[in-house]
Amino acid sequence: MNILVCDDQQEIVEAIEIYLKNEGYEIFKAYDGHEALEVLDKETIHLIIMDVMMPRMDGIRATLKIRESRNIPVIMLSAKSEDTDKIMGLNIGADDYVTKPFNPLELIARVKSQLRRYTKLGSAESREHVFQTGELVVDDERKEVTVDGETVRMTPVEYKILLLLTKNAGRVFSIEQIYEQVWNEPAYSPENTVAVHVRRIREKIEINPKEPKYLKVVWGIGYKIEKI
Repeated sequence: MNILVCDDQQEIVEAIEIYLKNEGYEIFKAYDGHEALEVLDKETIHLIIMDVMMPRMDGIRATLKIRESRNIPVIMLSAKSEDTDKIMGLNIGADDYVTKPFNPLELIARVKSQLRRYTKLGSAESREHVFQTGELVVDDERKEVTVDGETVRMTPVEYKILLLLTKNAGRVFSIEQIYEQVWNEPAYSPENTVAVHVRRIREKIEINPKEPKYLKVVWGIGYKIEKI
């Protein structure tokens, strides 16, 4: 895997290079946005680590330019920790954001997570069989579910329920609708059956099943996958 590290501070570039090379990555270096774009024109790059504040062309403008034609993961670096800076970086197309000074092991973990998503899904958002909300991804061609880049094992019924809800993220389905579409038969007292499967799905996809991020209950109506 080829990683482009772009920062105007040479010592930071070299430090990141050492850690990433130890993980087996090939490193390309740039010291401003213009140099980063030149590297991208010449080399096949799988991930970019991009500083925000740089001379000539900063990381924000460079990322905007990159997003015009490329979908590779971008992790932004910044000495600023304000939420507005983080939000701006993510809004212009960055995939992740790390504040300086950073723990090198945390940066490596974020690099690996982004690369797992990129290599597994490619340009997932352009493929009709891939459904994503937040870090929850359902690939209906591969019959695969991932959360934060990690594969989650599902039973066939659990998968069908999750696929139905994720394909229609934001839409509330009644218990009867879920049962009839998943089991393909009329729903007679389906509450317990559906509830058991929903609980198991939550245990697999949620960090805290009691305070779910994705699979929400809409009291008195049914369930939905949150559109994030």
